[in-house]
Amino acid sequence: MKSDLDRLMAERGLDAIVVAGAALGNPPMYYLTGGGGIGKATIVVKRRDEMPVLIANPMEREEAAKSGYPIRLTSEFDYMGYLRAANGDALAATVAYYRRILDELGVRGKVGFYGNDDRGRSFVFLQALAAASPEITVAGEFDRDLFTEARATKTRAEADRISEVGRRTVAVVRATVDFLRQQTVGPDETLRQADGSVLTVGTVHAHIRRLIAAQGLEDPEGFIFATGRDAGIPHNKGTLSAPLRLGESIVFDIFPQEAGGGYFFDFTRTFALGYAPEPLQRLYQDVRTCQERVLAALQAGEEARRYQQMACEHFKQRGHPTIDENPQTLCGYIHSLGHGVGLMIHESPALSDAPGNLQTLQPGHVFTVEPGLYYPDQGMGVRLEDMIWIDEAGTPHNLTDYPYDLVVEMG
Repeated sequence: MKSDLDRLMAERGLDAIVVAGAALGNPPMYYLTGGGGIGKATIVVKRRDEMPVLIANPMEREEAAKSGYPIRLTSEFDYMGYLRAANGDALAATVAYYRRILDELGVRGKVGFYGNDDRGRSFVFLQALAAASPEITVAGEFDRDLFTEARATKTRAEADRISEVGRRTVAVVRATVDFLRQQTVGPDETLRQADGSVLTVGTVHAHIRRLIAAQGLEDPEGFIFATGRDAGIPHNKGTLSAPLRLGESIVFDIFPQEAGGGYFFDFTRTFALGYAPEPLQRLYQDVRTCQERVLAALQAGEEARRYQQMACEHFKQRGHPTIDENPQTLCGYIHSLGHGVGLMIHESPALSDAPGNLQTLQPGHVFTVEPGLYYPDQGMGVRLEDMIWIDEAGTPHNLTDYPYDLVVEMG
């Protein structure tokens, strides 16, 4: 949580942190400022145990003020003057500009730098800044950095925002299913539109995009609406030219975001239109019972990896290949059980059994539980995904209000 930042800085020995760039697509900046009209020139400097200072483009000063932080303007630090003095050398000017900012704000000691930028550009800049700044030690983090740790646990207000995105996301799925049910069925079991043409995955995709927009959500990561063989490959988004047919598995995985780069929701159901062949029914039941077992066992304080182990054991007992037995398998259970969700679609905690994953479920965690089975050569796949929030008392809550029916009865 944001209230943990000073503790996390102390654990890392950080005397200050610097976050740079626009809020959109930049979770550390969005997290600190709340988004709004925060542009690419923005810099936030926070000394440990002190309030952050936000340095903003003068044109964005009123948007920046909504953060509640003290505001300084970029014009006060005269980047253009440094650029002229450096004869147009942008690197030298940027180093001088940052040195002035850090000096005026009294930053000394070990300083962590965060935000989204090109990796090579950041590497060159931070090397040059470190060489020119004996008063600071430039620090970076590779895994589970300060903001990843802070964002992993959500406040109730954050969970409420995620839940509202979930409510709208569920509305999109309901409307999509209603749209499918309104189609007629041809003698070859393909769905037909009012003009008699075959309904394709591409047409459904276009309809889903309109529904997402109508709910006031954004779709920066895309969604998955995949049928038949495509449903048997977890991240196949669907072949746009493929027709919709009765009896095929449809994996519908949708993960939109609040407008303006806010919180995500992530939700999957598997459908079959009209009827489900027996092999698909068996596959579906194996996935559903796995999900039920895991959801019933969720408990704050437990190692997250335990639940991946439970899922693998469940599927092995039912004769399916699993990723723990063969990491290269392309059929059966081939991915981790879940992941955190927040300002990024994949956050902490990770419900995986990867070496080094020592995370435990904690109050404030918001994460998915999404077992799946995939058999592309048999033309089918199944995944079910719900999102869970663990409240302050350690009680898990399912934020996904949608049934688990496999078969969509056609009208």
